[in-house]
Amino acid sequence: MAGRGRGWALLALCGVLAAFCLQDSEADKPEATAAAGGGANRRRRLSQEDGISFEYHRYPELREALVAVWLQCPSISRIYTVGRSSEGRELLVIEISDNPGEHEPGEPEFKYVGNMHGNEAVGRELLIFLAQYLCNEYQKGNETIINLIHSTRIHIMPSLNPDGFEKAASQPGELKDWFVGRNNAQGIDLNRNFPDLDRIVYVHEKEGGPNNHLLKNLKKAVDQNSKLAPETKGVIHWIMDIPFVLSANLHGGDLVANYPYDETRTGSAHEYSSCPDDAIFQSLARSYSSFNPAMSDLNRPPCRKNDDDSSFIDGTTNGGAWYSVPGGMQDFNYLSSNCFEITVELSCEKFPPEETLKSYWENNKNALINYIEQIHRGIKGFVRDLQGNPIANATVSVEGINHDITSAKDGDYWRLLVPGNYKVTVSAPGYLAITKKVAVPFSPAIRVDFDLESLSERKEEEKEELMEWWKMMSETLNF
Repeated sequence: MAGRGRGWALLALCGVLAAFCLQDSEADKPEATAAAGGGANRRRRLSQEDGISFEYHRYPELREALVAVWLQCPSISRIYTVGRSSEGRELLVIEISDNPGEHEPGEPEFKYVGNMHGNEAVGRELLIFLAQYLCNEYQKGNETIINLIHSTRIHIMPSLNPDGFEKAASQPGELKDWFVGRNNAQGIDLNRNFPDLDRIVYVHEKEGGPNNHLLKNLKKAVDQNSKLAPETKGVIHWIMDIPFVLSANLHGGDLVANYPYDETRTGSAHEYSSCPDDAIFQSLARSYSSFNPAMSDLNRPPCRKNDDDSSFIDGTTNGGAWYSVPGGMQDFNYLSSNCFEITVELSCEKFPPEETLKSYWENNKNALINYIEQIHRGIKGFVRDLQGNPIANATVSVEGINHDITSAKDGDYWRLLVPGNYKVTVSAPGYLAITKKVAVPFSPAIRVDFDLESLSERKEEEKEELMEWWKMMSETLNF
């Protein structure tokens, strides 16, 4: 993250003027005035709990809420942006960490993304509530939250589609149209707008080729692609710049935790489409659904009478088995980076009445925390040379799983795995590969470091060994 000049600027200086923070042309728009004028009245009539105001936050109020968290917990939070929407609104992120603004070697990075479809509003609000909750509990001395924040760098983006949300929220009355505000201001469905890497990896499965990092060294091509929305471009750079390990994308319209692949191999509308990490993805999805009472209720009827939820098992589903989604963000994460992402559908209604938000929070609070904790599973460690220097972009391969991950700039790596016995091989250009056997429990992650010997060092060793052998033979045979 550090070093990018693309609008990743820290917004802390705006904090002292929270009500006017991040001012831009949006402040002059009607929704800003309406939201600012009506916000106080709503706060008075809606329930609050530990400073969490269970209401819908229009764009100015969202900014105020994030700044309020930063003002309350400046030592563990930071606000930044990954770019702007089509209409110029900031794509805001609040980071919660014991060292905001820097990647700590060995500490995994996590992200939540909400409101990708602007009219699916529950996720947006839950992530605002989550940021407030983490701050509150940290100050209260909650050991679970303190340990989580000290061991994990958490990034929370409440809204990837702020333009769509404003359009949906501007509709009169509580009953919102099912489609208004879904797309961005350009009319683009952001969850169909990512490069379709599934099609590439499906070809590679048959003909051979890379199984990950399929956009390596193509950042410039992303910027030049006119078909990609500005919101999509911003998130692609975000995904490729930060060594994220785990993520969830929050949607609405059903109640299920969805895992890769989202796009079917054959192009059929419904087909179980397992990825190489199917086992851990099933476990990750259950880690969310099992902590959400409504989602895991086996007797829950479908959201709508004619819905086909036959692929749902314990509140989870494979994406392709439910319905095929080409160009989605979930599979893009998995195939372009080290990040494992699931998609969580939080509510049967996309934009439910405001008075129901507290119950959604109560149903999802524990699931949101438990899912973050899954980042500390599998194996982790460092890849270094024999002098202790970090080796970045080393390949970490697990026997039997055709999906590699790579080490970050500090040589640190994280590999999510279900419990079991594994053979793990680490390799890098110019170095001798090393394979280790590892027994992995459910949690916590096992530390396994790899110290690689360079080929040049090995050649020098072999030369020295040959000279020693020749010297010995010369003395023995009296040459």
